[in-house]
Amino acid sequence: MDGRLMSLGMIETYGLPALIAAADAAAKTADVKVTTYEKVDAGIVTIYILGDVAAVKAAVDAGAAEAKRVGKLLSTHVIPRPDPAVHTMIQEAWAKNQPKASPKEELNMAPAPHEVCAPNWSKMTVAQLRELAHHTPRFPITGRDIQLVSKAELVRLFTGMDAEGGDPAT
Repeated sequence: MDGRLMSLGMIETYGLPALIAAADAAAKTADVKVTTYEKVDAGIVTIYILGDVAAVKAAVDAGAAEAKRVGKLLSTHVIPRPDPAVHTMIQEAWAKNQPKASPKEELNMAPAPHEVCAPNWSKMTVAQLRELAHHTPRFPITGRDIQLVSKAELVRLFTGMDAEGGDPAT
C-alpha cells in the first residue's frame, strides 16, 4: 500500500468459519490488509480490512460472497476515508488480539507475500509518514513521540524496517 489515506472495510458474520473464509477471499482479491477481527457476542464476529478505496470495496465484496457461501453474512460496510480516531480504535483492537511474542520472535516474523513491495518513503509527506507510523505494528517509536520525529528519521526507520523484513504497511 502506498501511503495514501486508507479506507476501512468491515465484514460481519455469524460464526468464525464464515469470517475466516471471508478474510481469506478478501486478502486474495485485492491489495488490502486484513488487520484484525473482533468478537462481539453470541457468535457475531467482524473483520477489519485496510487499503485504498477500490481495493477495499473489491475485497469486501469478495469476502461477503464467500461468507454467504460458507455460513451466514450479517453485514458489510466500507468507509472511504475514516477519521484518524477510527484507525486508532482499529489499531487498539488489533493489539488486543495479538499473541504476545518476544522481541526476538517479532524480528523473525516475515511479511506476507502481498506486503513485500515497499513504497518510496521519501516521496511521502511527513503527515502521511506519521499517520502510517501510528498504524504500523512493531514501529520503533510509539505514541506522541511519533509527532516529534523529523521526516528524515521516519524515512530512515521505515527503510530500516523494510531491510529487516518488518511490516511497514498497515
